[in-house]
Amino acid sequence: MTRLWDKGASLDARVLQYTAGEDYALDERLVRYDVRASIAHAEMLHAQRLLSSEDLELIRTGLAALADEHQRGLWHVELHDEDGQTALERRLTARIGAAGGRIHLGRSRNDQVLTALRLYLRDAIDELDSGVHRVVDALGRLAAREAATPLPGYTHMQQAMPSSVALWAGGYAAELLDDARGVKSVHRRIEKNPLGSAAGYGTPGLPLDRAATTRALGFDLVQEPVTAVQLSRGKAEAQLLFELGLTLQDLGRMATDLLLFYTQEFAFVELPDAFTTGSSIMPQKRNPDVLELVRARSATALACLTETLSICAKLPSGYQRDLQLLKLPLFRGIDVAAHTLDIVAAALDALRFRPDRIRLDPAVHAAEEAYALVVKEGIPFREAYRRVAARYARKD
Repeated sequence: MTRLWDKGASLDARVLQYTAGEDYALDERLVRYDVRASIAHAEMLHAQRLLSSEDLELIRTGLAALADEHQRGLWHVELHDEDGQTALERRLTARIGAAGGRIHLGRSRNDQVLTALRLYLRDAIDELDSGVHRVVDALGRLAAREAATPLPGYTHMQQAMPSSVALWAGGYAAELLDDARGVKSVHRRIEKNPLGSAAGYGTPGLPLDRAATTRALGFDLVQEPVTAVQLSRGKAEAQLLFELGLTLQDLGRMATDLLLFYTQEFAFVELPDAFTTGSSIMPQKRNPDVLELVRARSATALACLTETLSICAKLPSGYQRDLQLLKLPLFRGIDVAAHTLDIVAAALDALRFRPDRIRLDPAVHAAEEAYALVVKEGIPFREAYRRVAARYARKD
């Protein structure tokens, strides 16, 4: 097997296994983005008179066919490919001949994979944003169908003030919308075009037009200087994982509320059997496992963020292969968040509150009573506070 960097010497199979690791499999999700960026790069080379019209057409047609075949599952990136970039170029050259060897002019795998990754992240962010909005919409439907259902509001795990399902759901919806804005803010870091920065020091002697690929791929601007490209690695990844961590934290807090409400002691809510599981030993049990796992997923997001930050910490400038390891925590964090958002939206639609089981302690109106005294008698709030406190103390 010939890899892009092969110079004729054999490679110990153990070195390939260790250095490629999981990267070749992770690159599966980047193939179509790599094809798109490669076509844009080839078109730029042609415009700069570095690639003939005939070779451009062969490359464009060959890459489009490979992308379609990969989408249909007819080929996969394999360990002996080492990575998705080698897999594509090797198959392209086998298909169209020497023209396939011209596609890599003016780029390195370093800027090639980063370009594909940023194109992928653009779509992933939009899908995650849609997932958050599906949960927000489900909370809106819950608030509408439970509009008349009261809830106690808690502080220090004690009933404190009157609330409602609509108010409870609205609070989470507002925070999730804020989380969605945070997720979308990552676009600021990924809309910079790294293509043409090559191994981090540009392409001396080649008249590349990086502005052309920036336009073709829909980036906002060319990332300059070229030495900044590798220094930026891990930042968009960490920012996205941080924002997803906050999102999953909000979902986890919501799940904690619902798990408390689901207990037999509270029994404020019910879930259909389709959203609960059973016990292997206790025939009577129905378990809200989905909510328990939602509660735990913020830990996964935090672990992915910590791994990402740790990989980049104290690296020197320029490309280092450590950066290859960013894909695993990034993709895991994205997948966990997407799956969690999907199941939470579905669970909220299945959830029902039980107003017959919800009892508010009369004392939850104490603050309201103190406010009424201030409005009615014009006394200082602190005096009204003491009067109401004394009244409830006598009731005890």
